[in-house]
Amino acid sequence: MFDKGIAALGGMARFVTKGQTVVVKPNIAWDRPPEMGANTNPELVARIIEHCLKVGARRVYVFDHTCDEWRACYANSGIEKAAAEAGAQVVPGNAERYFQDISLPRGKRLTAAKEHELLPESDVFINVPILKHHGGASLTIAMKNLMGSVWDRRFYHRNDLHQCITDYATFRQPDLNVVDAYRVMMRNGPRGRSLEDLVTMEAQVLSTDIVAVDAASSLLFGKPPDEVGHIRLGEEMGVGTMQLDDLDISRVRM
Repeated sequence: MFDKGIAALGGMARFVTKGQTVVVKPNIAWDRPPEMGANTNPELVARIIEHCLKVGARRVYVFDHTCDEWRACYANSGIEKAAAEAGAQVVPGNAERYFQDISLPRGKRLTAAKEHELLPESDVFINVPILKHHGGASLTIAMKNLMGSVWDRRFYHRNDLHQCITDYATFRQPDLNVVDAYRVMMRNGPRGRSLEDLVTMEAQVLSTDIVAVDAASSLLFGKPPDEVGHIRLGEEMGVGTMQLDDLDISRVRM
């Protein structure tokens, strides 16, 4: 499925050139197996890595700052094994020493943070969230997935979650966003309780615009984008657009 989607955008060579270093950032937050839909599908992560290496990436890194114990999340999500077998280097994000200070000049509530050291050190950033329900943020998609790039996520929850999500997005823009909407958790997110929480949609949404990709994914979920605080704020603060009618959208039949 990803092969056709990336081809519609001009191929991975549009984003990665020979010798570059790439960070692939999936959602690996939860100690859950792939079929539970709490984390990004490991097969999608592997396929993205393979495309990066095929066009000449020098090195591909994969990481997340997890919510559950990081070793269990990396192993039981299936992402650590799939990413390593595809040729990536899987690195931890479980300790503050892996993060460095940044300032967010456009931030309203989040004006400073600690960001994983790989992001400023790498050439290309590919954001690979999973679409699912989230009890605090309504939905978690591409903008929300960036929370796994910073150290103190508790600050977000204490200081206007939607505004903090948007504030960080004003600073850190992925080169490509690939939303996993194959198995979608419709309730009890972000961790999920049972397979009954899931609907199989067999979809992906790809865009360079993080607000647009979230808006399209929100509609796929069945929720108007302007009802999701950080998507609405993302447009208001100039991070991207949720006016999908103004965009050139390609639909690829799988």
